[in-house]
Amino acid sequence: MPRLALYALVVCVLAVAAAVVSFVQGNWLGIVWVLLAGLSSNMTWYYLKRDKVRKSVAG
Repeated sequence: MPRLALYALVVCVLAVAAAVVSFVQGNWLGIVWVLLAGLSSNMTWYYLKRDKVRKSVAG
């Protein structure tokens, strides 16, 4: 797994946890955490796909 994809995945997991905590506490700021989780999830898929394409071209 590429390093950037791993970092984006960690950010995604932490953002989901922060969103859950925010909503449990009744704080609507959790919406921002949900958006950040979506963005980092897309970044994870992008970096994984980019790495797969690079490996297929180089190999």
